[in-house]
Amino acid sequence: MTTLKRFWEEHPNLSSFIILAVGMLVILYFSARHVGFTPGQWLVLAVATVVLAGLCIWIIGWEAEESQDEE
Repeated sequence: MTTLKRFWEEHPNLSSFIILAVGMLVILYFSARHVGFTPGQWLVLAVATVVLAGLCIWIIGWEAEESQDEE
C-alpha cells in the first residue's frame, strides 16, 4: 500500500490517467457488451477511450498548473 501511495505522490497525473482510463474502459464494456462489435471495433473504441482519458487528465493538469502559478 505504501508503494501505491508513493507512486501517487510522485506521479499524480499518471496515476489519475490510469485510474480514469480503467474506469472508462469498464464503463465502455458494460455499456456496449451486447451491441455486437467486432474485435477491431472494440480495439478502436478502447484506444479512443484511453486517448480521451489522457486528454481529460491533461486538461485537468492545466488547472493545477495555473493554481500553482498563482500561489
